Amino acid sequence: MTWITTIPYREAAGRLRKLYDRVKGPDDNVDNIMMAHSLRPHSMEGHMALYKNVLHHSANSLPKSLLETLGVYVSLLNGCSYCVEHHFQGLQRLLGDEARGNAIRAALEAERPEEALTGRELAAARYARVLSVDPTSMDETAIAALRESGLDDGEILEVNQVVAYFAYANRTVLGLGINTEGDEIGLSPNDSDDPDNWSHR
Repeated sequence: MTWITTIPYREAAGRLRKLYDRVKGPDDNVDNIMMAHSLRPHSMEGHMALYKNVLHHSANSLPKSLLETLGVYVSLLNGCSYCVEHHFQGLQRLLGDEARGNAIRAALEAERPEEALTGRELAAARYARVLSVDPTSMDETAIAALRESGLDDGEILEVNQVVAYFAYANRTVLGLGINTEGDEIGLSPNDSDDPDNWSHR
C-alpha cells in the first residue's frame, strides 16, 4: 500500500484509532492516503481538515463537480493515478451522467479541456494547468482572466485552494508510493454542513 510502514485499522489504538474511526468508510475501510499518516496521526488530522474544508464545505459557492474536475485535472498533470481514480469516481457520482464524466476525463487527459468545458469552468481549468506546471509564470493577468470568466474573488480563492491541495495530496501519494490496493474507490465525506464530520460513504 505504501513504501513506509503503516498501521492497519485493526492494530490502531489511542488517538490514531479515534482518527481512523472519524475517517473510515464501510467495513472499517481507511483510504491508503490517510493510512499513510498513521505513524504521525497529527499530520493525518491536518490533511483531513484541509481536504474537508477545501473540497467539502458548505461555505464554498462553486459546484463540487467543478472542484472535483479541477482535482482530477491537477492529478493528471502531476501523474498521480491514485488521486485521479478516487476523484474521478467522485466526479461521476456528483454529475450523475457517465457519458459527460467520461467526456470531461478524455478532454483533460488530452490536455484539451476546451473540448468538454466552457466559460468559468474552462478558465478555472486553464488556471489550474499553469499553476500546476509553471507556477512561477503566474501574474495578475491570470486572476483577471478568471474574473472575466465570471468568477468572483472568493470563487477564485476556492479554485486556487483546490489546485494547491491537490499538489500536496499528489506529492504525498507519489512520494510514499501509495496505491489503491484495498481502497474502496470514490468514497468522500459528503456532509458539507458539518466540517467536523469526516465519515466516508
